[in-house]
Amino acid sequence: MMNKLKYVLLIILVISISCKSKQTSKSVDKITIKESVKQPNIIVLLCDDLGYGDLGSFGHPIIKTENLDKLASSGIKLTNFYSAAPVCSPSRVGLLTGRSPNRAGVYDFIPGHKKSEDNRDLVHLQAHEETIPAMLKSVGYETCLVGKWHCSSQFNSDKQPQPNDFGFDHWMATHNNASPSHKNPKNFIRNGVAVGEMEGFSSQIVVTEAIDWLNKKDTDKPFFLEVAFHEPHESIASPEDLVQKYLPQSKNREQAEYFANVENMDIAVGRLIEYIEKNYGESTLIVFSSDNGPETLNRTPKSIHSYGSPGELKGMKLWTNEAGFRVPGIVKWIGKETYTGTFDKVVSALDFLPTFAELSGAKLPNRKLDGESFNSLLNTGDFDRTTPLIWAFYDALNERRVAMRMGDWKIMGRLEVDDKTLPNIHNLYDGNEAFVKSAKLTDFQLFNMKEDQKELQDLSLKELEVFNEIKKEFEIQYKELLDGSHVWVREN
Repeated sequence: MMNKLKYVLLIILVISISCKSKQTSKSVDKITIKESVKQPNIIVLLCDDLGYGDLGSFGHPIIKTENLDKLASSGIKLTNFYSAAPVCSPSRVGLLTGRSPNRAGVYDFIPGHKKSEDNRDLVHLQAHEETIPAMLKSVGYETCLVGKWHCSSQFNSDKQPQPNDFGFDHWMATHNNASPSHKNPKNFIRNGVAVGEMEGFSSQIVVTEAIDWLNKKDTDKPFFLEVAFHEPHESIASPEDLVQKYLPQSKNREQAEYFANVENMDIAVGRLIEYIEKNYGESTLIVFSSDNGPETLNRTPKSIHSYGSPGELKGMKLWTNEAGFRVPGIVKWIGKETYTGTFDKVVSALDFLPTFAELSGAKLPNRKLDGESFNSLLNTGDFDRTTPLIWAFYDALNERRVAMRMGDWKIMGRLEVDDKTLPNIHNLYDGNEAFVKSAKLTDFQLFNMKEDQKELQDLSLKELEVFNEIKKEFEIQYKELLDGSHVWVREN
């Protein structure tokens, strides 16, 4: 009798353990599903040469940008947002990698392939660089690029890595600008195949491509989508009805075309947001920005429409003063409650990669990153970066080509060799490496950006204690960046 009782108790114990095991298994399954649901879809909207003051929500008195203004008012408006460089190619490389573009060896815009003495023809985003789309693919994301690439000198060639080599499942892009203009462009490549002339305007074309890609997705995997608009970079072309709308408020037709160009981009953004809210409204994070500041009117023969606004900031595209790389920034998480409002602390495009890593559960690349996750901003409305932002743009139009933002302070310096300003340089290569590295930082200026965003009052003498502290950090940061910068060497 006792043995039978023990046997029964043993069976009950086994059944109990089995049930708990199944419950644990079900619990794990639920956790796995829950974690999967937590991964947001992520969209990066990136304009080309859009100035800090070109949106209605950032102070433009004429241009209508209702969709982006709504995104800013319902999300987070970033008033101290910085691109990775004051010109296109390095800015895009910095965004994709979370690293200063100097580390990747992209110092200036990348021209088409033509052999040059300074090895500029070699410049491209190298295969070993780890990017946002590749990182997100590692945790189950599907990925797409539409618009502008401009991260290689040999586009759509097997001699250099292309968008698909950096994690984009689907891509339809141009090397640089839409050609011959935004209207009916002829130079798009889709997954390695030339598309030919496409009817319509570039901003609408790329959004249509993005929506088509999303419609064809046959999985429930989260997605990463980069929409790299060509607008409002020259050569500008805009819908005539929008041009006519702005003519009465413009100096000339060229200015009206610029205003219309920005609004047409905003209309395209509105189409995409409407689609996302309807089809992916449960959880989609959208970030919007520009690759650099506005082009200077008539700086080149093509820049006849370049009426972009720096707002109250000093400088323009290609400057290390604020308007060169301080650009509009907007963050909106559709489907999730986050902090909303205007945020005036420093955020950078370099921060996208580490932020997306934290939100998706992806591992950070095992290399030096210059960005930091701003996930705390989404959750609590606060974010304080622990390291400064530094830019070394050797082809800047202003004299002080190295700049650093540290909290409320910005310091700038000129590079000098043998008492002469370092000449403008497009690329760092073995022929000028020693020369560039011998240059000394000098002729400093210090600005309090919280009180003087126009950079009018140099405080290097008035705030001597602060200046000495920040100057010391500036010199450390620049040396570290220079030591880690890629040098291009021609192998044959």
